[in-house]
Amino acid sequence: MATALDKMAVRSAANGTETTVNVLVINGPNLNLLGSREPQIYGADTLAVLADRLAAAAQKTGVTVEMFQSDSERELIARVQAAGGDGTDFIILNPAGLTHASVPFRDAFAAVSIPFIEVHLSNPYAREPFRHRSLFSDLAVGVVAGFGIRSYEFALEAAVSHLAAR
Repeated sequence: MATALDKMAVRSAANGTETTVNVLVINGPNLNLLGSREPQIYGADTLAVLADRLAAAAQKTGVTVEMFQSDSERELIARVQAAGGDGTDFIILNPAGLTHASVPFRDAFAAVSIPFIEVHLSNPYAREPFRHRSLFSDLAVGVVAGFGIRSYEFALEAAVSHLAAR
């Protein structure tokens, strides 16, 4: 029985050829410090380990995954805007500290209308009260939080399932 996690490709209505599904993973400020930054909260795995695990999961599903990380709000916004025209089918987003503070970053997601899942390594609701508010979750297909880097793997599985259901 086929599942959403089986090889996934979409058929072009124009010529019947298969095209790969492209998933963009965007990581916000300080996520380049994974593995060394507060490992009791964010875990000991690095961003490189996360990239390797997502690449392995993507290979099994037949999707492509591109990783992008920046500490610059401007660069993050520019990448989202570029995704609107570069063939990105889905975004997995960890806005990090911008979750609670960046209206312009949120507005970029509203402008491009690419479905996305908001991801957090920790559970924001088990932390400081200011972390309980997200400026992105009302636009997101869903939110995955609290499972360390497995949150990203769960989000990739959900993204593939979401795209397969369309």
